[in-house]
Amino acid sequence: MKLLARLACACACAWVAASAFAPAHAEVQINGTRVIYPAGEPEVTVQVQNTGKSPRLLQVWTDGGDPNETAATGTAPFLVIPPLSRLEVGKGQALRLMFTGTDVPQDRESVYWLNVLEMPPRPKPGTGMENFMQFAVRTRIKIFYRPQGLPGAPLDSIPRLTWHLVHEGGKSALRCSNGTAYNVSFAEVRVEGSAREKMPSGGMCPAMGSATFPLEGTPGASGTLLFNAINDYGGFVEGKATYTN
Repeated sequence: MKLLARLACACACAWVAASAFAPAHAEVQINGTRVIYPAGEPEVTVQVQNTGKSPRLLQVWTDGGDPNETAATGTAPFLVIPPLSRLEVGKGQALRLMFTGTDVPQDRESVYWLNVLEMPPRPKPGTGMENFMQFAVRTRIKIFYRPQGLPGAPLDSIPRLTWHLVHEGGKSALRCSNGTAYNVSFAEVRVEGSAREKMPSGGMCPAMGSATFPLEGTPGASGTLLFNAINDYGGFVEGKATYTN
């Protein structure tokens, strides 16, 4: 109960005092940038490791896409074991992710999120660290629930996407339409010849859906776009496609 109380408090606030502090960053690393959950599997294991210099208290839960969902309000059809734990320095731990059998679409992938909240311990009394700020840091990665028997393969979906130039709020954007059963994630999407450093980050074109990717400037009514898609293992797949008005 003490662990749960500390983590719940950390979600809502930090212990603040008049002292300098460094920006918070994740010390617990998740092995992978996404979780693929094949339908029919009893569970999928996700490895985490404490790469920091002090133990970490962990709380783990899933959500249905709303980042404001908590362990108590999460709507994703998954159970994670253990939901609460302590991870020592240099140690790893296996998180067991289990599908709870809730009805989900069987003609496409569904997307959920895995949350790992970590909190460092309080400084020991007498260490000169009576004034401190303590942050809870959350890492959030996608879970792709993949039904059995979907047509094609994930990477085959990339060339089947269609792209159109649109204008929203006075700005240009590329709209991606995806008629396949697989979600396609991008680390980067930009018009050929544009400055890479001015482009926003990527996003995801959902299965049997669409998404827009904002652009800088005013590109031509048609042309070529460059992208870095992300495969099941978190690697990049470079490519290009044409877009029209």
